[in-house]
Amino acid sequence: MKKIFLFLMLSALLSAQRTELVELKQNIKDKKGTTKSITFIDNRLDKEIGTVIYNKEIVDIKFANEDLKNHIENWFQDDNKTKGNNDIVILLEELKVDNIERENKNSIGKTKIKLSSFIKRNDKYYFLNRINNVFTSEPKLTPNVPKNIANNISSSISGLIKESYTSLPIADAIPESELMNYENYLNKKIQAYNATELKEGVYKDFKSFYAQKPEFGYYTEKNKKGIVLRVKYRDEIVSNENVFGYVEGGKAYKLTPVGYLEMTKDDKGFFVVATMGELYGANTSSGYGVMIGAMAGGIVGALIGAAIDSGSTARRPSNMDTSEMPNVYLDSLTGKYIFD
Repeated sequence: MKKIFLFLMLSALLSAQRTELVELKQNIKDKKGTTKSITFIDNRLDKEIGTVIYNKEIVDIKFANEDLKNHIENWFQDDNKTKGNNDIVILLEELKVDNIERENKNSIGKTKIKLSSFIKRNDKYYFLNRINNVFTSEPKLTPNVPKNIANNISSSISGLIKESYTSLPIADAIPESELMNYENYLNKKIQAYNATELKEGVYKDFKSFYAQKPEFGYYTEKNKKGIVLRVKYRDEIVSNENVFGYVEGGKAYKLTPVGYLEMTKDDKGFFVVATMGELYGANTSSGYGVMIGAMAGGIVGALIGAAIDSGSTARRPSNMDTSEMPNVYLDSLTGKYIFD
């Protein structure tokens, strides 16, 4: 009887299936006119985005134009009549939509996206930026979950394209033969990943930490309990916006809105044990739906820095139980948090 009921329910859902389209139509004008072309590469193994259940319907998420390569490349051409010299490559590595089932609650829409950009020069590629994360769409917080997902996907793509116009290459040249394996290729060159011992000192940003180049003359100031309160250069307090973290006694610590949290390294990279609310501030703990455009545009980092400097979030108690908190990894190429 139970199997019959489930079959009938599934049949009802399938009969109610509809489609939500991801439309790429925002303005992606390069205001400085430095870009000559956009080349789009869809490297997904599975080209289907996926489905979500919303209001007892199965909703299929699809691109409005399935010829994604030509659409995105023509999209750039239409919005950019003045051309520069830079050839930018956009690589779509992963895009999947699914549901997070919650007992006695409505399911949540979940979107996993990995989208990277490069600049091409003399048949070599230089990494610029990427989005590599999961964002969620809560039924209680969004009036239309499928539309919210479609809008977030569109904002992610357009946001990364616009960010790439002004991004500077942050890694070594990648030969064309290694482009699809760029992450492993570049990670082999990251000092912090491959060093047996981290260098002591204060680091102003993730680039200097990964390159293992601490700031000369910077030091931490502690209270009587040994808790780091601030970073100084000579007698001047260094703004928290200009501090990534520090290494002491062979251990690395990253500055967050709840103080300095220890960074641990495993075969996947460096991570902190924390919640989204702790890392992005309590007001953003509801999910990625409200943040995805800012993440693509690099705004969130500045917001976090401002929250840290304002002291708006209390420090985490030293005796807090973190056993149920997730490992939140840092993207090895951008320093951004990656949530699963």
